[in-house]
Amino acid sequence: MKLESLKPNKGSVKANDRVGRGHGSGGGGTAKRGHKGAKSRSGYSQKRGFEGGQMPLQRRVPKFGFKNINRVEYKAINLDTIQALFDKTGISDIDLGVMYNNGLISKSDLVKVLGRGELTATVNLRANAFSASAIAAIEKVGGSATVDATLNREISAAVELPVAEAVVAEKPAKAKKKVEGDDLKLIEGVGPKIADLLINAGIVTFADLAATSAEKVSEILSAAGSNFASHNPATWADQATLARDGKWDELKELQDRLNGGKAE
Repeated sequence: MKLESLKPNKGSVKANDRVGRGHGSGGGGTAKRGHKGAKSRSGYSQKRGFEGGQMPLQRRVPKFGFKNINRVEYKAINLDTIQALFDKTGISDIDLGVMYNNGLISKSDLVKVLGRGELTATVNLRANAFSASAIAAIEKVGGSATVDATLNREISAAVELPVAEAVVAEKPAKAKKKVEGDDLKLIEGVGPKIADLLINAGIVTFADLAATSAEKVSEILSAAGSNFASHNPATWADQATLARDGKWDELKELQDRLNGGKAE
């Protein structure tokens, strides 16, 4: 065998088709590109899922339903469940922590109390939301329904123990303010975040805000950061006084003359 006689096996090497070289390349009138269409042009590319122009699969398959990304999902707790909880534990002050410790909810649940069943016990309920029928049934037997999203597992767990009576008795004033708190956001210039700052500082009612000087409120806002320090609380006490006295028409007239809570 000589070196110059070496050659590939038959069929192992195939010459490339050189398309688009005219009649002389042996490809006929279409120069081996085929008849018309996108693939006969240079620069052809195909998008993923393209099916030659017909309706693609992802559009032929039907879709059902609608998912609202802003929907708030509540865990429903009915009055008959509250009555059973009272019969079992004897606890009259029921909040999210008590429900969690007794296995009714998980830590991340938002609880809405509904009106199914009969409630005979006088209980003070604190949950994220209440139905109108549930509020009516609770207040009918002398109880109270307060919107409160606090999940205090430690204090609520201690309520089940006999020694917890002293713990509950130490903070009667704070609990009372929670129940009787006013909506401070009705004051022009007070938003949800500022309302939380005031509540944390012990200002939870219109009367509290009316009795607090503008300088004291400014100190609270300044301690929370520069974003809050820019607010001017000069008229908040006057607005709170009208709200405390139930003078809503006069409050509206005053707020119409204000600009973001500040006198124009």
